[in-house]
Order: sequence, then C-alpha cells, then structure tokens
Amino acid sequence: MIAALEIEDYLASLTPEDPLLARAAAEGLAERLPIVDRTVGRFLETVVLASRARRVLEIGAANGYSALWLARSLPEDGGLISMEIDPRRAAMARTHLEAAGLGDRAHVIVGDAARMVHKVAGPFDVIFNAGDKRQYGALLDRLVALLRPGGVLITENVLGAGAVVPGREESPRRPGGDGDALAAYNRRLAADSRLVTSFLPLRNGIAVSVKPR
Repeated sequence: MIAALEIEDYLASLTPEDPLLARAAAEGLAERLPIVDRTVGRFLETVVLASRARRVLEIGAANGYSALWLARSLPEDGGLISMEIDPRRAAMARTHLEAAGLGDRAHVIVGDAARMVHKVAGPFDVIFNAGDKRQYGALLDRLVALLRPGGVLITENVLGAGAVVPGREESPRRPGGDGDALAAYNRRLAADSRLVTSFLPLRNGIAVSVKPR
C-alpha cells in the first residue's frame, strides 16, 4: 500500500459494501488472491457510470471481486468480458457473478491474456487491466486499439507498493522484477501520445488513461 493503513481503512469505511461483495472480498483475502480493495472497487464503479459504459473488458478476474463492481454498474443490456488464466479462480468468479444475478451480462473466459486479447472484438468503453504486471507493456498497443475514442483504460498496481521508486527503502527494487517492468510501463504510458494519463496513489497505484476523441 502507498497510503498509511489508517488512511486506507478510513477511506474503505466510507464505501458501503453489500454482503455478496463482502463475501468475495473475504474469500480473496483467505485465498491470498490479488484483488482490489473496496475503495478501488468503488472507483471502478464510478468510472463505468461516469463514462456511461456499455462494454467493459477486464484482464485478471481473480475470484471476481472487481468484476462484481464493474458488472453491477452496467445497464441491463451491457456486457463485461473478464479474462483469467487460472481455471479455478475463473470458476470462483463465475460463482460470485451468478449469485449476484449478473451472469447474463458478465462472462469469464479462461486463457492467457496475451493471446485472448487478440480474439475479442472492440470497441470497449472501459478496460481494466489487473493481470500479470510483466505483460502490461506487451498488451498496451492491443488494449489501446480495442478502446473506443473517449474510452478509459485503467491499469491497476502501477506503483508496485513503491517498488517503482529508485532507492525507496521500504520496497527495494530487484533487477528484472516487477518494479522494473512497472517503471518501464509507467514511462511508456506517460509518453504515449494516443492517451492522456493520470497516475493516482490509490491503494498500490492506478493509472487512468483516456483515449481522446
């Protein structure tokens, strides 16, 4: 986390969470899955609503916690495609989505995102990338191509608990580790003329990139 724990707890306390979301969050914690927290979930919901999104792509479903926040924000005729490489996690995600009555608008597909992103057709209004951090750079061009003009690309965990900051003692960077991959991705994202990007120190860092019309 980038913010102090007490600040994280305070912000989370401001966001109500229904029992289905709470159950998925507890499961993610128990399974030590890489899921977002409640504040990021509400942020995702806000972006989907503000952009009036109808089609959303998610990379890295884990157990479906973030997919719940995304899918419940869509209109009844909207659709979410969520990709997950682990079949067991994908099954957990489907179970939570079905329990929430969102199975008709949210579909979890199993496979490596590096291949699967070339098998889906755009455009998407919102894309949420929370998958393998070392694939962020390799996926960027395809995700930008799938995004509609005016659409939003959200990349999760871009600060890597501070590992992107050289010399930060709390989170030392290991050569060739996620910190190096994330730092390179952030530099590329910031310089990408196809996008307007803002970096937010929320949780472990979020990049919000808009594809201008």
